[in-house]
Amino acid sequence: MARRKKLKNSSLLQILAGIVILVVITIIGGNLDSELLDSLQKDLEVDSLENVQGDDNFSSSNNSNVQVNGNLIVDFIDVGQGDSILIRQGEHAMLIDGGTSECKDDLLSFLASEGVQRFDYIIGTHPHEDHIGSLDDVVNTYDFDTFLFPKVTTTTKTFENLVNAVNNRGKKFTTPLSGTEYNLGEASFKILAPSSDSYQSLNNYSIVIKLTYGDNSFMFTGDAESLSETEILNSYDDLSADVLKLGHHGSTTSTSMKFLNAVSPKYAVVSVGKDNSYNHPTKTTMDKIKNLNIPVYRTDEQGTIECISNGKDITFNVEPGTYSYMGD
Repeated sequence: MARRKKLKNSSLLQILAGIVILVVITIIGGNLDSELLDSLQKDLEVDSLENVQGDDNFSSSNNSNVQVNGNLIVDFIDVGQGDSILIRQGEHAMLIDGGTSECKDDLLSFLASEGVQRFDYIIGTHPHEDHIGSLDDVVNTYDFDTFLFPKVTTTTKTFENLVNAVNNRGKKFTTPLSGTEYNLGEASFKILAPSSDSYQSLNNYSIVIKLTYGDNSFMFTGDAESLSETEILNSYDDLSADVLKLGHHGSTTSTSMKFLNAVSPKYAVVSVGKDNSYNHPTKTTMDKIKNLNIPVYRTDEQGTIECISNGKDITFNVEPGTYSYMGD
C-alpha cells in the first residue's frame, strides 16, 4: 500500500470552513451552546476519517460483475477453538484473526508454507484471546500496511501484547467505519459492523466484512451476535454471499434466521475446535444450516479448509462435513 489518498477539494473546504467556525467561536468567547460545538467537532472528525482513512487500496465500489484475473484463495486455518482466515489475491494478502496464543507455531508455520511475504491488512475482529492470541507473533514476524481493529480495549495480557507489537512496528490500529470499502488486489471488501459505539458483549464489537471477487462474495462475521446481525440487517440491503463464516463458532448467540435468510449462502464454514469445552457448534445453529440444505465445512472435522474462487465458481479442497453438534 502506497500513498495516503488526498482529500477531495470539497471535503477539504468543508473541514477548513469548520475550523474557521471553531476559531471564531473561541475568539468570541464560547457563547454558543456547547452541544453545537460538540456537533461541529464530531462532524469534522467524521468527515476527516471518511476521506483520509483509506489509501491507494481504498475502494468506493465493489467488484461485482467485473471481469477478474486469477484466483482468490481463502484458507480457513485450523487453529483449534478459534478463528484465523488467510485471504490472498495475486500478490496481496490479508489475515483475519490469529487464533489463540497456543496455536502460534502452527499458524506461523502455515503462513510460511503458503509463501506469505507480507500483509496488506491484518484484522483483529475483537479482543478475545481465541481471535487475537497469536496476532502479536504475526505482527512481530510479518510487515503489514494496515491493522484494522474495533474501537474497544481490554485489560488482558493478550491485548497488551498485541498493542505493544503493533506500536513496536511504528503502526497504530485503524478503526474502520461501517460502510467503508477497501481493495485487496482485484477483490474488495466492505465493513458492515460494528456500527454502534458500545456493546455489553465484546462479541458484538466484531468487525464483520463482506468480500467480493468478481461475481463471488464471502461474509466473515467474527463472533458477532444476533444484536450486531440485526444492526447489519437494518443498515444494508444486499447481504447475499456465496460463503458464510458462521458467527461465534456456531453458537446459538449468532446466525439468526433473519440474518441467515438475508445472506442466503451456498456454503457455510464453521471454525471450531474438536471436542471443545464450549459445546460448539450447537444443535440450534446446525439444524438451521441442515434444514436449508447448505453444505457445511468445519475445521474440527476437516482441518484447514481452502476455498478458491475464479470470480465465477467456488471450489473447496475437501468434501463437506457433517451437521453434527455438541450442545444446544
